[in-house]
Amino acid sequence: MNTEGVPEGADQPPDLQPADAAAAMQRLVAYFEQLSPHSLALLPGVYAAKARFKDPFNEVQGLAAIEGIFSHMFSALHAPRFVVRERVLQGAQCFLTWEFRFRFKTYSAESEQCILGASHIVFGADGLVVLHRDYWDAAEELYEKLPGVGALMRWLKRRANR
Repeated sequence: MNTEGVPEGADQPPDLQPADAAAAMQRLVAYFEQLSPHSLALLPGVYAAKARFKDPFNEVQGLAAIEGIFSHMFSALHAPRFVVRERVLQGAQCFLTWEFRFRFKTYSAESEQCILGASHIVFGADGLVVLHRDYWDAAEELYEKLPGVGALMRWLKRRANR
């Protein structure tokens, strides 16, 4: 792994045939669009045992740790779901843009929230995810929507843009 958590040689895709890479991407997209507490048991059919996952709040490795992140999502939020909007596949790597829709359980529980983001995915030779890195702006997409913190974040943003 290099310093960014990308497997060495990730720019040189592993021995994954184009049809296999396309099938792996489709399997991943279907998994995320149907993600539920019950589907977490299917994670080993999508992610490699030592897969790495990183987002603005987490950096973990291994199936148990990745499952823990998704389990926490279901316990902390009401009706979380992903809608994949765009897909780009090159070799064993793909880039997905998505909407993450959910409702807070305590704050403004009646209002659906939407976070826009993107994921960089690297598949291993077996078609399983070895690297999953999510990119999204936590300040704009999340903090600005929270009471108290949101007002402060919007004020800071206005000050920075002067």
